Amino acid sequence: MRLDLFDHKVFSRAKPIWIEALWLVAQCLLVRSQIPGSAHRRFVLRLFGARIGTAVVIKPGVRIKFPWRLTVGDHSWLGEDAWIDNLADVMIGSHCCISQAAYLCTGNHDWAATGFDLRAAPIRICDGAWIAARSVVAPGVTIGEGSILAIGSVATRNLNAWSINAGSPATQTGQRPKRPSGVTLVQF
Repeated sequence: MRLDLFDHKVFSRAKPIWIEALWLVAQCLLVRSQIPGSAHRRFVLRLFGARIGTAVVIKPGVRIKFPWRLTVGDHSWLGEDAWIDNLADVMIGSHCCISQAAYLCTGNHDWAATGFDLRAAPIRICDGAWIAARSVVAPGVTIGEGSILAIGSVATRNLNAWSINAGSPATQTGQRPKRPSGVTLVQF
């Protein structure tokens, strides 16, 4: 690998550098801060282009690379110190839980390329999924509806709907019972 051959110009940040700089200041002061509550975090993220649904809970310490590449559905939770490293789009459905210190990584490098080329691919987390504490979701992965990625696990490929997955790399260890039709999730 030759890092001097890496071409950072291939990647598009999608916004001018001054907007990214403003975002970094706003994120530091208001999003990652220990100020309690979610309303100010939702407001700031929306201000910078994130599509944030109704009643989304965003805990202190959440880190988001590019808010303009983030979509979060209604009633989802982003836990303390969750890191959404979204060089590509990250779409989180409704009623999802991204637990403490979970890492959603949309970018990686091509280890076989001499120039260590950057590769980015979107992540999709379908409705009702739970990414447990300290878990990792790799670039290009879809987490199926209602599925669980267990604590400390690494999803390197798509997870089936309503499945329970654990390990590194994560493998299916069980099936989660589906919610009966017509039953709605409790809203707090």
